[in-house]
Amino acid sequence: MTDSERSYVSRFFSSQFSRLPYPTQDFTDAVVLVTGGNTGLGLEAARHFVRLQAATVILAVRDMQKGQKAKDSIEATTKIQGVVQVWPLDLESVQSVQDFTTKAAGLPRLDVVVANAGISTSEWTLIGGTERSILVNVISTFLLIVSLLPKLQETATQQHTRPRVVVVSSEGHETTEFVEQKADRIFDALKDKTQSNMDERYDTTKLIQLYLVRAVAEHLSLSNKPAVTINAVSPGLCKTGLLRETPLAARILISPIKAVLARSAEEGSRTLVHAAGPDNGETHGKYLRDCKMTEPAAAVRSEQGQATQEKLFKELLEELEEVCPGIRGNL
Repeated sequence: MTDSERSYVSRFFSSQFSRLPYPTQDFTDAVVLVTGGNTGLGLEAARHFVRLQAATVILAVRDMQKGQKAKDSIEATTKIQGVVQVWPLDLESVQSVQDFTTKAAGLPRLDVVVANAGISTSEWTLIGGTERSILVNVISTFLLIVSLLPKLQETATQQHTRPRVVVVSSEGHETTEFVEQKADRIFDALKDKTQSNMDERYDTTKLIQLYLVRAVAEHLSLSNKPAVTINAVSPGLCKTGLLRETPLAARILISPIKAVLARSAEEGSRTLVHAAGPDNGETHGKYLRDCKMTEPAAAVRSEQGQATQEKLFKELLEELEEVCPGIRGNL
């Protein structure tokens, strides 16, 4: 085991046993959007937002029936009615994302976006020419975020607040080799089965997300538009359904580890709520773990990492422009 691997393992164990503060932030009057809000971390984060006096909490879900059950659960436990809304959002469909953001443009305000929905799979599946986990975790996630920026910026101006965007990341970003970054065009390599390592694909998507959060933050900081915070948060290993598409043998192998080390979904959700809390820009572009700002992998902060970040951002805008011409004007 190398020094960096030992360091990662040590930090992982230390993190998993960290006590996370119970959320007490004030979300009074806030309109909060949580993708994947019907289960796991998203559901528990939404439950906290309702308890913390948010005016509206939108559960963006693929399955409306499951979304309604989540709404019923939140209302039953918080004893608060009339706050939760359930909206359809399928991140495997660009059209669904565009329909969703068109509807969101009609909101009176939008204070918080928690981009929690994602998939973990080693199966190679193309949707419209894009590998499924790249489409869901990267393309559609950032199409959603960039499309919502005008509403977030409008809220900043009208409410004299600083809206927040939270991207749910992973410590796994430290472990992937990300071989596709060596390609002439990274997003083309990610669409090519022969150049892709699907065993690392989930962690690769989380690394790409982190690069793009940092890039979007830098771009927003240089603009003269109203300030919006964007950050990335690692909730740690949690007892959720994220690994439902993982092969049975792998799930059996990891189940004892999860039983001993994994946080409950509620505990993990505390990191999301912390990252979404009222902010004056302190967490803008930052990576958070255990409800604290921390440094991402050294590779991300390196000169090569900066070059990869710039390349990914340029290519992301090209990908987004292809499906939504003019969207780069939102940044």
